[in-house]
Amino acid sequence: MTPDPIPVQAVSAVECRSCGAGAPVDEHFCPQCSRILALGRHGDYFTFFGLPRKLTIARADLEHRFRELSRQFHPDFYYNAPPAERLASLERSSYLNDAYRALGNPVSRVEHLLAIEGVTPPGGTEPGAAQVPPALLEEVFALNEELDEIRELRESGGDRAELRARLETARRPIELKREGHERTVESLGARWDSALDEGSAGEKRTVLEALRDRLLERNYITNLLATIEREMAGLER
Repeated sequence: MTPDPIPVQAVSAVECRSCGAGAPVDEHFCPQCSRILALGRHGDYFTFFGLPRKLTIARADLEHRFRELSRQFHPDFYYNAPPAERLASLERSSYLNDAYRALGNPVSRVEHLLAIEGVTPPGGTEPGAAQVPPALLEEVFALNEELDEIRELRESGGDRAELRARLETARRPIELKREGHERTVESLGARWDSALDEGSAGEKRTVLEALRDRLLERNYITNLLATIEREMAGLER
């Protein structure tokens, strides 16, 4: 899960440690002296990469931007620079790697978007931190019943091959749910991108809240599949 960043609007400008001039928070180099700027309190990975807050990002474009910024920030280029510039290069290089990992993964990209837009899942983002999403109630109930029966049979010496087959059968509807969920998230991502260009504030909020809910569901789906995997491993022991 991407850590909640400090809101971008908290700081609109940073002071250049080399010349003392002010610079916009989304600039990497001082407009006055061209020296690398301290990172300050940035918080927005999209802006850091010079990208709009869209969920559709071409992998090749992201990698190209990453390589370009990596070269510009690399600490080797600042080996003989003043301490302030060496520190700034380390700050930006580290932040760049964090931003690249977050935006390179579709799920963490959504998580980061929700964080910087101020939309967080109710009761937290970990499975069990909130009530089971209504869309998963049936699956959770059925799976728990099946797992209870499988555990009882395993403890009483039931046939391992048969129990393994039952676990595989229990996993299939959960995996189908995950596949459908991923398609829904992809569709919502396209809807968000469109709303960002021409949608109303209300439309944007609606899409963000829908993404939030799907993200919470995803955590539960992942947890359910992990539970099945643990039961599979238990049969092997």
